Amino acid sequence: MRRFLLAVVMFGAASGAQAADMPDLPVLRGALTEGQTTVNWQGFYVGGQWGYGSSDEDFRRVPSTAPLLQAALTDVEREMGPFGSPTDFGKLSRRSSGWGAFAGYNSQWDDVVLGLEASYLHGGFGGASTVTETRASPLLSDGYYHQVTTTQQAAISIKDMATFRARAGYAYGCFLPYLFGGFALGNADISRSASVLDITTPGPLNPPAQPATFRTAAVAQHDHLIYGYSAGLGVDMMLYHGLFARAEWEYVRFTTSVDTTINTVRVGLGYKF
Repeated sequence: MRRFLLAVVMFGAASGAQAADMPDLPVLRGALTEGQTTVNWQGFYVGGQWGYGSSDEDFRRVPSTAPLLQAALTDVEREMGPFGSPTDFGKLSRRSSGWGAFAGYNSQWDDVVLGLEASYLHGGFGGASTVTETRASPLLSDGYYHQVTTTQQAAISIKDMATFRARAGYAYGCFLPYLFGGFALGNADISRSASVLDITTPGPLNPPAQPATFRTAAVAQHDHLIYGYSAGLGVDMMLYHGLFARAEWEYVRFTTSVDTTINTVRVGLGYKF
């Protein structure tokens, strides 16, 4: 037993002397910590992104366009009775793409990363819901038969949206999967319109033929500020020193007269300072 202990002590001493004679190995710095197991995500970062997704609009809460329609009708056309009541706007889904940028700040405790971020996307999200009705009249007081087509439309176009989020992630090697949530702001054009197309046919007294007439009435809000909330998840992957790639999914809901939800998947490239 004493011989065995003596051999162990001698082997340990020899190993220590050999380690002391070895030169210091270089340690990777920049994106990696000295342990070389966890990326250093601490600090400010900026980047650009591209996104693709769908916007879903619910137009059922839109104010009625019946007053606009009545304003576009003539007294003779009103003899045919009420048009466009009730207005039956429904739901709509549309796909689009956009591009933008993001910027934020991370704080890191071991493998846990918390941060704040602003994300911006410019695109053409939104859509329009249309209700059309065509009706033919008996002979009216002006001596003509009328075929009247009414069109009512509600539309929203979201050109810009920005989300302000709190992020929580867990660093795993060069990957940083994360969750986020926050509030959203958007710049939108919201409009309602009603139009009337009237095609006349001369009656028994053969009045002179008349060309078709078209009239419209509309109200619109341009560059209207809308607001809501956002949530999602994603992953950042460190590529080289501070350069990283990003893949992300974001859900945004805007609570306006046109209830709108936008789901996008995004890819981006950023740099951490």
